[in-house]
Amino acid sequence: MKKLIALLLTLALCLGCVAAVAEPVAKESIKLGVILLHDEDSTYDLNFINGVNEAKEALGLTDDQVIIIRNIDESAACTETALDLVDEGCNIIFADSFGHESYLMEAAQQHPEVEFCHATGTTAHTAGLANFHNAFAAIYEGRYLAGIAAGMKLNEIKAAGNLKGEVPMMGYVGAFTYAEVLSGYTSFYLGAKSVCPDVQMKVQFTGSWYDEKEEKAAAEALIAAGADLISQHADSMGAPTACENAGIPDVSYNGSTIVSCPNTFIVSSRINWAPYFEYIVNQKIAGEAIATDWTGTIATGSVVLTDVNAAVAAEGTVEAIEAAKAEFEAGTRKVFDTATEGFITVGGEALTSYIADVDTDDAFTPDTEVVADGYFHESEFRSAPYFDVQIDGIELLNTNFG
Repeated sequence: MKKLIALLLTLALCLGCVAAVAEPVAKESIKLGVILLHDEDSTYDLNFINGVNEAKEALGLTDDQVIIIRNIDESAACTETALDLVDEGCNIIFADSFGHESYLMEAAQQHPEVEFCHATGTTAHTAGLANFHNAFAAIYEGRYLAGIAAGMKLNEIKAAGNLKGEVPMMGYVGAFTYAEVLSGYTSFYLGAKSVCPDVQMKVQFTGSWYDEKEEKAAAEALIAAGADLISQHADSMGAPTACENAGIPDVSYNGSTIVSCPNTFIVSSRINWAPYFEYIVNQKIAGEAIATDWTGTIATGSVVLTDVNAAVAAEGTVEAIEAAKAEFEAGTRKVFDTATEGFITVGGEALTSYIADVDTDDAFTPDTEVVADGYFHESEFRSAPYFDVQIDGIELLNTNFG
């Protein structure tokens, strides 16, 4: 009986959500609440702020129609903040950090009339809540393109006889050992390898999305370990600053660091969140359902690169990036290419099959075959990355954080 009652409640919630999105909403009645893990000092959160503001301008929303709440922990504080935003009249609420997901879902369960959207999450497609949505972008393609810029620079350093070691070596500052980070550093490495076949990479984790001191220390350790170039998946200026101080080329993330690091910055990839914010608002206005799991692409304007810093980048970098970008758009190039011999290997063997944890559960049980047609199908079965393969050519210097 308890199971039947729970099922009926779930059905009632879902039916309520369907009814809520069936009616159009006047644009002047839209109110968007945005919950951020940090503030403008974090390049990650600043990227969301810029996306919100760009969408607000494009949509013609007023300042009163957009509320941004900063520095909300991945805790019950997220639920409380979301409920406060409901009380303030928000009919769309967005949270930007992976750890916000379960707390945001609690608010979604209490308010089926409000749309709750979450970046980088993994559970919307299995949660059964019509008003809860995940979104991400195929940023692995952007990181691959940025990797091409890195590989071109390494070739230039090698040709000049200035490598620190026998082979080109990249260093990578990573936040956590999550699939999102592994997918990012692997795609960056593969982009570099596509133009610099003998490249190797070392990864140092910090155990935090935003810790300027630790990120700077990690970059300095990688430089001391022989890195000829540094990139990152972490949110402060720590790593770029270390590179500028040491004169080491840097590929940053989430935005250009050229103003602070003019002598070392090459390029940066980022997710442009403006198209998604425009999409969810327009869906609400039209009374149409927001996709449960949305993946932005180069074509939607969601995966972008900054301008290349010609003063630091190798000659021909822009042309090489544009050529690869055109192949991605045409579908003729894949980031995680398993068909090209030797491009992706694990223990010296080609990657021909992989069961990934797509329908995430508490045990992280692998459930979906994701290698087919000559490539690993990243972000096609859900928006958030699930590539967590440790491939040859990449060395992890640490996997615990303290």
